Amino acid sequence: MNNRRITLITGGERSGKSQLAQKMALSETTHPVYVATARIWDEEFRQRVLRHQADRGKEWTNLEEEKQLSRYNLEGRVVVIDCVTLWLTNFFSDAAPDTPLDALLEEVKKEFDGFTRPAAHYIFVTNEIGMGGVPINPVQRRFTDLQGWVNQYIAAAADEVVLMVSGIPLWVKRENI
Repeated sequence: MNNRRITLITGGERSGKSQLAQKMALSETTHPVYVATARIWDEEFRQRVLRHQADRGKEWTNLEEEKQLSRYNLEGRVVVIDCVTLWLTNFFSDAAPDTPLDALLEEVKKEFDGFTRPAAHYIFVTNEIGMGGVPINPVQRRFTDLQGWVNQYIAAAADEVVLMVSGIPLWVKRENI
């Protein structure tokens, strides 16, 4: 793979984002990489993770990384990063409550830029959490703001952006493909 390519797949929960990301990756290579960003918070979430793992076959190289994606050089690979929302949750929950959002945003941008520097196809899965109105809780508002800004940053860098609606992909952006 000679070029860097970024795909962002966004949508609501259970909209088919992860399935589309995996299908795209497998259409390009027989040995894709899956980067899981989830932190195991409780037993119910552990069961969700186990179901996701069972969905993938032995052809996948599986990596688990909560925050420091740039530790991995995946040049030449097709990589699914699932998901941006959980990745941001790890940064957000590790930060002091009074950490300015600008500082968190810059930390995440730096990590994203370092990770996506090598030529590879990066398929990011994220959630659109700000479509349902303004949260009444200030912590939720802070996280929704961070998520929205990071989604915008990745979408601006992306060659393609796909919005999933009830299992149906809608291409919002296609460049250089």
